[in-house]
Amino acid sequence: MDRLQLLKRLDRAWEALKASYVGLSDPELLESCVTDNWSVRDIIAHVTWWEEEALKHLPLILAGGKPPRYSVAYGGIDAFNAQMTEQKRRLSLDEVLRQRDETHHRLIDFIHTVPEEQIVRETRFRRRLRLDTYSHYPKHAEAIWKWRAQRSAG
Repeated sequence: MDRLQLLKRLDRAWEALKASYVGLSDPELLESCVTDNWSVRDIIAHVTWWEEEALKHLPLILAGGKPPRYSVAYGGIDAFNAQMTEQKRRLSLDEVLRQRDETHHRLIDFIHTVPEEQIVRETRFRRRLRLDTYSHYPKHAEAIWKWRAQRSAG
């Protein structure tokens, strides 16, 4: 996989995620219980904080370092997600959408600067990028589509 293929893969998954909630009204984006107690807005915030995590840890990985384990730093990924959910809950829908766009653009810009050898083969860098982005988005897109189908059948 080269940089262009990676960017295309990431973009396809990103656009599919966005398509899962396109056309929803603001009140629908805020409706809870899409996934557990999360709304679509909460899912968008969640995806954004994982892109933020990628932007925080990928440079460290490129430098040969290892990010701290979530089990050590937060008591696990679920605890980290719970902490971030509470932190982001205070943000307005507009702010969540603004952060989504800004963070995603920063991620794409960053990928353009990464040495090609980190992209063309399976590396720690590519694994972390995949887990935080293009293999993560489809899980949430699927949950939103399922919720939408249940609502319309409802």
